Amino acid sequence: MPLRFLASLLSILLLAGAGLPENGPIPEEKPAAAETEQGGKVATPQEKPEVKPEVAPEVKPEEKPQAKKNEKVPASEVKPENPVDAKPATVQPAPEPVLTIEPEDEKEYGACLADLKAIGATFKEEPRVDDGKGCGIDKPLTLSAVLPGITLKPEGKMRCETALELARWTKDAVLPAAKVALENEGPLTTINQASSYICRLRNNAATGKISEHARGNAIDIASFTFKSGKSMEIQPRDEDSTLAGAFQRAVTATGCLYFETVLDPGSDEAHENHLHFDVIERKGGYRYCR
Repeated sequence: MPLRFLASLLSILLLAGAGLPENGPIPEEKPAAAETEQGGKVATPQEKPEVKPEVAPEVKPEEKPQAKKNEKVPASEVKPENPVDAKPATVQPAPEPVLTIEPEDEKEYGACLADLKAIGATFKEEPRVDDGKGCGIDKPLTLSAVLPGITLKPEGKMRCETALELARWTKDAVLPAAKVALENEGPLTTINQASSYICRLRNNAATGKISEHARGNAIDIASFTFKSGKSMEIQPRDEDSTLAGAFQRAVTATGCLYFETVLDPGSDEAHENHLHFDVIERKGGYRYCR
């Protein structure tokens, strides 16, 4: 048994030796070792490649396409370079209204003349007046006496309607009030006027609406003169407790029964020394009395 085992083992060894190559495989060279402080060598680790962080690509704002040469750009997209420097549109002033002289109805004018004669006024018809800029009277007359025995001083040019309302107011309101308040001064002899027809604007202003005096519609009363020679002047009398104050307040209040506009010294500074009466027509019969 031992001999047979040895023989078998010897055969195996011979067969193995016959298949080995003469030179064994050459091992790969290892990287150079780095020397340690003790003189030994250790393997130098290989450097890892540097990994750079990813950077998001830059996003550029979308550029609007530029208009090509000679290409028209819509007006809605055109903006001024500097809005502050943009000049506002020029506003054209409204044209001034053309003022004309109001023509008077022949029948109404004839009826007015008849009433004025019947009440006892003294007057003279005049030719048509046209002073331009709307100033004038189609059928004017010059009034010299308001009632029999009561003169208008100085005589005044106006429309017939203005003269008739002045005569009616004097007869129905002024004479009764004077008889009660100023009986000792005697009968009324003169009405002193400050302005009748005159071409001007309201309150003699440089700009504004044309005055009713420029149309023959207005008369300004400055004072009343009595047979005694005494004159009662128009002045601020709202706080005047005398009979003269009562007389002025009475004739002012009754003036609005005959005229569409009544302005007295309490209205404004322009009327501190007279009563302004006019017959301007307003919508709905409205009257302005101050």
